[in-house]
Amino acid sequence: MTKNMIYLDYNATTPTAPEVAEAMIPYLSDFFGNPSSSHWFGQQTKKAIEKARIQLASLLNCSAEDLIFTSGGSESNNYALKGYVLANQHKGRHIITTEIEHPAVTEVCKYLGTQGFEISYLPVDETGRVNITDVEKAIRKDTILISVMYANNEVGTLQPLAEISVLARKNDIAFHSDCSQAIGKVPVDIQELGVDMLTVAGHKFYGPKGIGALFIRKGIVLKKLIHGADHEGNKRAGTENVLEIVGLGKAAELAQENLKSEIEKEQKLKSKLRSGLSLLNDVKFNGNNEYCLPNTLSVSFRNLLANDILSEMKHIAASAGAACHTDSISVSATLKAMKIPQDYVMGTIRLSVGRYTTEEEIDIAIKEISTAVEKLRNMGKQCDRTV
Repeated sequence: MTKNMIYLDYNATTPTAPEVAEAMIPYLSDFFGNPSSSHWFGQQTKKAIEKARIQLASLLNCSAEDLIFTSGGSESNNYALKGYVLANQHKGRHIITTEIEHPAVTEVCKYLGTQGFEISYLPVDETGRVNITDVEKAIRKDTILISVMYANNEVGTLQPLAEISVLARKNDIAFHSDCSQAIGKVPVDIQELGVDMLTVAGHKFYGPKGIGALFIRKGIVLKKLIHGADHEGNKRAGTENVLEIVGLGKAAELAQENLKSEIEKEQKLKSKLRSGLSLLNDVKFNGNNEYCLPNTLSVSFRNLLANDILSEMKHIAASAGAACHTDSISVSATLKAMKIPQDYVMGTIRLSVGRYTTEEEIDIAIKEISTAVEKLRNMGKQCDRTV
């Protein structure tokens, strides 16, 4: 990491692992062939792609042939949602999702809402978790797709995917999950979760940016979004991004090897961070204590503004949950859905640890965050505009 800077924003993106970068280097120079070519140069890159597909399939416990590579999580979500409903609209035009999805899902749903589809946005409880009864009540005869993320990127709450999948199968409804934030942080077993489609984003688990994947269970029919040649099982046209596919495969291999030890480490660091910050007055921690990512801590400081806190933290990289503008406060959809009290919500920041975070960095972070909060309170600085 950069000297004197502490990175606590692993949910935004992760650094590319050195092992991943090393695996990619040969594909910048020596192995440059087009995977569709039948000669030696093309066959070397084709083999590399299939190796990466197997590496990712092993991590997710699925068949390699059910995975296609994409440009990232946003494309995978777009393809899953648009592709499925456009190919299956003769069965119905109703979609179920939640109020706390990533914009790569909610914006797609908004678009589909302008195209004659009806979207049900399910609420969540105060911990950010959807109620399985609400899912069941939302199902209609014309429901064709359910899309629920596994791990929320802001507060780290995990959703009951296995239970939802039972309802989906019972009612012959396709089930998609954006697992971008969960992969590499908690076990993601496709067979246990029971999903029909699953989104992967490489840069969330130490792979390169600009590469992702989509699991598509056999029998699921999607309408193509990108037309051209028959790449990726004739599901996604375009010469494969070999360099980054290799990186994604290596990242998946490392995630599988290190998952247990990293969960234990991140839980310990998160607990230490929470304990240190809990000594401050008027502090609220957001999310579900039982069903949660091991690395994510969402914390709200009463009557303070997140942007002010981040500005005072000169050596720490983190994210804000709310921003104070000239005449309003912008609060994330997740925090709104969780109904975080107004005097806390505007002072919400997200701290997320990762593979390269150390205990020493956590000690420093606790001191710097505490100092920033106390300084702002002593100054009487707060945002008094309404959400």
